[in-house]
Formats: sequence, structure tokens, C-alpha cells
Amino acid sequence: MLRAARELLAVRSPLDAELMVSELLGTWWGQHAGRARRRRHGSDVEELIGEGLVRYAAEQGTPAALALLSGVACLGTPRQAVRAEQAALDLMDRGVARPAWAEHVGAVEAAECYVNSDAFGDRDEVVCVFSYAGEEQHALVVVVDYTAGGLARDGWVTSQVDKLLDYCRDASGAGSTFMQIDPPQARRILAAALAATHEAVEPPVSSSFPSYHAFIRARVRTLPPVLPAGVAGMANAPAAPAVTAVARRQLWRKDRRAMLVAEFLASDEAEDLSDREAASRCADHIVSYGFESDFARPLRVSPAKARNFLLDFLPRKVVLSRTEQEAMPHVLLAWVRWAGARQGLTPESVAATLEAVFEAMRTFPTVYRDPASFGLEPTMVSRLLPDGDLEALARRVFAFPLLHGSYGGTDLAVLNPAVPADRRVLLAAYHDDIQVGPADSEHLDQHVALADRLWRGDPPELWDAAQRLLDLGESRHTVLHELIAAIAAAGPAEADIADALADLPPEESQAG
Repeated sequence: MLRAARELLAVRSPLDAELMVSELLGTWWGQHAGRARRRRHGSDVEELIGEGLVRYAAEQGTPAALALLSGVACLGTPRQAVRAEQAALDLMDRGVARPAWAEHVGAVEAAECYVNSDAFGDRDEVVCVFSYAGEEQHALVVVVDYTAGGLARDGWVTSQVDKLLDYCRDASGAGSTFMQIDPPQARRILAAALAATHEAVEPPVSSSFPSYHAFIRARVRTLPPVLPAGVAGMANAPAAPAVTAVARRQLWRKDRRAMLVAEFLASDEAEDLSDREAASRCADHIVSYGFESDFARPLRVSPAKARNFLLDFLPRKVVLSRTEQEAMPHVLLAWVRWAGARQGLTPESVAATLEAVFEAMRTFPTVYRDPASFGLEPTMVSRLLPDGDLEALARRVFAFPLLHGSYGGTDLAVLNPAVPADRRVLLAAYHDDIQVGPADSEHLDQHVALADRLWRGDPPELWDAAQRLLDLGESRHTVLHELIAAIAAAGPAEADIADALADLPPEESQAG
């Protein structure tokens, strides 16, 4: 990498230098996606390789090393940047020659920002214009994909700013919009998109995204932050951005969701739905999906969203009865017609979404796995999944393996594992069943607290850790005690608990 950095000595443009350093820093980017994976491997790869590269370059003391350190000081992670800047200053004090472009990379100024949204709201192209103290103007374009959790999927840079903006203005229309936004709003959108990409285990980004990632991250830091309303007013800053996803979630209370479903069922588009009860439950799932997985936008419809809902979300997350399985595609068709009209979509856009639903309908019966196919009794499934969260089935079976029989004169089959008092009896019965002796009150409290976390899936690292321990051949009861011990040792902070669980099992345990 340091040999490759020699090319920086021949560069005159600070933009070209930053893009070259960004490409170098992107070499290992794909190796650290996903919070759980980073925790499982101990030290972050950015620390292992990125900070290691900074240390190595500082030791070499060559002009190429100083050029690389100058670039990392602007584009690296905060820790890398601090170390690189200090190392660069030390080399300069020793008389090592600094490239001319290094004087300009720290003088980046943000200018206008724009967003280009497609007709369906599936994705935004955020365009931010920058310059080096008014010179060498360039535009950063980042694609934010809301069908993939709002992550940053692609990005690129161009110096032909006027040509790009003219093209975007000319191409707007037919449902798509191109508009200027405040730089703080652009920062909020891009910061959230980068965070979503960073947290994804295998983000579906473009092949060139790693090369631009460090550049994008640095430019987002250059944009002015969103200030609280009071501070923004005192500083005479631009108005606050449009309603955020958090604010939208607060607006969509349960009564509003129920009212939305009622409005739909009373509409002309839903008139032909014969089973009104099944249609109501299906509409509830459509609204919940829009609320939970589409940034609180239940009325938004698009071909991609319809396909994801039918072929990915429902099979993975929701328990549907047989009647609901049959009704769901037809309810979705009616919803698309109704919501599309309310959103003001063009007839062509509505037709394209309906066509996507028709295509997905052919695959849906095959893709959707009926819980009955798991070999579980319907009554057991209803007890473990009162919220219909199919994704929770495995961890709840693990949390409450004993749901039948008798304990202390109590029929376990009538107990509800969703009720705290019933959980305690079920777990006491489990201890008696595996003949480990009666559990004292404090010990049982620990098991009840753990079962509550497993029921909610909080934090996500809990069930991941349990599966890793089970894969090593440990018994269920031993796994439970290791999880309890890890949570107790971590302390009350939820972030520390998640870290402790992500580190299970210890590396030596795996090696053994």
C-alpha cells in the first residue's frame, strides 16, 4: 500500500489525491460490514489494518508516507485521522517534503445540495456540491436505496457539476422530482444511509462503492450538522429539515393505523374482497410493513416494495392463516389501487405496481412456508407467536421448551408464555423436568429475565450467541447459564451487554 501511495507524489489535484486515498482505504472495507461480525472478531479491521498502516507509514518517514498520511488525516476514521495528522506533523518537522495538494484537502467547503427522488420513492440520489475554498468545484452523488433498508448503495464524483445539474433538471418529471435541500438535511439523509450500510452484514452495494466510501464519509462530515430548533434559531441557521422517520413513527399511533385500515376497507377498491375479516388482518400487515420497514410510509406503493413484501417480509416474518394466505395477494392488489390514488401516482405507475403484484402472486404460495409445515401444533404456534412474528419462533421455542404436562397441580398447556406470571411457572417446571433440582427464587428470576429477552429478541446478539454455543455442542441449560453470566458481568448498559454477548463464545473456547 505504501508503494502504491508513491503515485500520490505525481498528483497535482487535491480531488484526484483524495479519490486515490479513498480507493486505497476501500481495499478492506467489505471485511468489516456488520456490527455483530466486527464484535465477534475482536478488534475492528479499521484498527487492525487502517491504524496499522498509519503506524507503518509514520515509521518509514518517506515523502510517499507523508502523502499517504496527509490523505488519511482527511479521509480516515476519526481515530485514523488523529493519528495520521500527528504523524504527518512529525514528519514535516523532520523536513520530509509535503505534496502541494496536501495544503488544499483540508479546505473543503460545502455548497448547494439537491435530492433527485424517483416516482415511487424507492430511492433518492443525493447530490452535494463542494469546492476547495472556491476552486476545483465537484459534485458527490450518493444513491440511497429505501427498498434495502435505506442504505447507501452507490456513489460517485464528477467535476462536471453544471452538466450534471442540467441533466437532473431536464430528466425530472413523470413522477420523479429534483429539488434543492438544505445541507444539514443532506447530511442527515447521508449519515443515516451510511449507518444503514455499515450495520448491514452483506450490504448490496455496487462494486465501486468501497472505493468511494471513505470519500463519502469525509464529505458527509464536511456538511453542516442539523442543529436543535432553539440553537438553529439563535444561530440564524436554515429551517429544520422535513419530518424525520422518528417523527413519522410517533405520528402513526395504533389508532391512526386502525383508522387507515378502516378507510381502506370502506373504499370502492376493497369492495370486492369477500372475506372481510381476513382482508382486515391482511391490511394490518400491509400497514405494519410500511410502518416498520419503509420508514413509516404505509401508503407508499411501488413494484419493488410489493415484491419485497410478498416474497421476503411475509415468508420471513409473519404467520398467516390459510385464509389469509389466500387473501393476501388480492388485498394487496386492492391496496395498491387505493393507496396509489391517494398518493397521486400516475396510472402508469399504478399499473406497473399491479403487474409486479401479479408476477409475485405466482411465486408467493411456494415461497411462503406455512407454519404447519414445521410439524408444530397450531395451538403451540399460537401460544408462542401471539404477535405473528414468525422470525421469533426458533428463539421462543428455545426459551420455553416445556409447554405441556403438569407441574404442582397446574396444567402447563393452559399457561401463556407471553404472561410474566405464567412464564415463571413454565421455567420452574422445566428445571424440575430436567432434574437439576428446584430453582431458588433469585436463580429463577435470572431465567425469567433471560426468557423475557429471548422472547423480545433484545438485543439481537443474544439469540446469535445462543446459536453459536449450541453449535459447539453445549447443552441447552449450559447455554442458558453462560448467557445469564455474560449479561450479569456486562453490567446495566445495553451496549455493554450486546458487546459481551457478541464475544460469546470466547476465542479460546472455539479453538478448543
